[in-house]
Amino acid sequence: MKPIINIANYGFSNQFRILSQEFEHFAAARILSQEKRFYRVISDKGEKLAEVSGRFRYNSSSSADFPAVGDFVMIDWNEVGDNAIIHHVLPRKSCFVRKAAGDIQQEQVVASNIDTIFLCMSLNNDYNLRRLERYISIAWESGATPVVVLTKSDLCDTLDEKILEVSSVAIGVDIVVISSVEQSGYQKLFPFLSKGKTVAFIGSSGVGKSTLINCLLGEEHLSTNGHRNDDRGRHTTTHRELILLPSGGMVIDTPGMRELGIWDSQIGIDKTFSDIDKIAEKCRFRDCTHSKEPGCAIQEAIENGQLKMERWQSYQKLKAETSYADDKEGYRIIKERREKEISKLIKKLPIKK
Repeated sequence: MKPIINIANYGFSNQFRILSQEFEHFAAARILSQEKRFYRVISDKGEKLAEVSGRFRYNSSSSADFPAVGDFVMIDWNEVGDNAIIHHVLPRKSCFVRKAAGDIQQEQVVASNIDTIFLCMSLNNDYNLRRLERYISIAWESGATPVVVLTKSDLCDTLDEKILEVSSVAIGVDIVVISSVEQSGYQKLFPFLSKGKTVAFIGSSGVGKSTLINCLLGEEHLSTNGHRNDDRGRHTTTHRELILLPSGGMVIDTPGMRELGIWDSQIGIDKTFSDIDKIAEKCRFRDCTHSKEPGCAIQEAIENGQLKMERWQSYQKLKAETSYADDKEGYRIIKERREKEISKLIKKLPIKK
C-alpha cells in the first residue's frame, strides 16, 4: 500500500491554496528537483517526472519564468502518460536569484519559496568576508531570512576574531558556529526548522552543506567526499534538491557556486550595508558623492577607522553590479509582474471565514 501524501506537508500553505483555485482543472504540486528539461514533482497523487507544456514554453519570456526547485506548480497528472505536464507556476513568496554564470547577462533562479537561507562559509580556506556580504545581500533580496552558518570551526585558530569580523558585516543576521568534529553541532540549526517551513543551504563547494543535511536527515542521503590535502572540502552536490526532514521541515541543497553575481539586489544591498547608509546621512551635502566633498561623513569614517575601506569598496562594487542589472529587462519586470498577479488573484477570490 502506497503511503498517503499530503502536499500540505511540503509547505503548501493556505496562501498557495488560494492562488491555486484559479486553476481548478489542474492539481497542485511542488518541484523537488530538476534534471535538464525534466522536473521531479510531488502532489497528493504521489511523485512523478514532469515537463512544461508547449504553451508554457512558448509564453515564457525569460528563464526565470520556468519552474525552479521549491516552486509550486499546477499540473496535469496525466494518468495515461509517463510524465505529468506543468501548465502554471504559482507566484513565489521568495526567490533566490543570481546572475547566471558566465558573460551572459541573464538571471538564474536558484531556489524559491524559501523561509530561511543558511549561508554556509567554512572558517578555513573558504573564509571570505567580501563574498559573505554578497551572499547576504542576495539573501535579503530574495525575501527569505538569512542565517550565517560558520562551519569547520575546529580548523580555525582565531575563532573569536573571525566571529567578530563576521558580526561586523552580518548586521541583523543570526550567526551559527559549527565544528566538523562535534557530532551534535548540527542541532544548533533546529530552532530555524519547523513543520511546513523550507530552508536552503547556499555556499561554496566543500563547506559542509551535504554533511549538515545528512545529520538533519539522520542518514547518508547525500554523498560527501571528506577533505582534500589543503583542508578544502570536495564538491559533492551536482543538482538542487528539496528534501523532507523527519522533523517536518524541508531543506534544499544546492551545488557549490563558483560565481554569485548580483542581479537586481538594491533592497538587499541597502539592508546588508545599513551601517554605511546611516553614516552617509551625516554628510554635509545631500548629493555627496563621497569622494572629495567637504564634510563627507563616509571619508571621515574611513579615516578614523569607523568604516573599513574594504567594506566601502565592496559596497560600491555591489551597487555598480546591481545598477548594471537594472538596465536590463529581466528579473525586475518579472518580479513586479508576479507581485501584481498575487494581488489580483487574492482580490478576485472570496474571503473564507
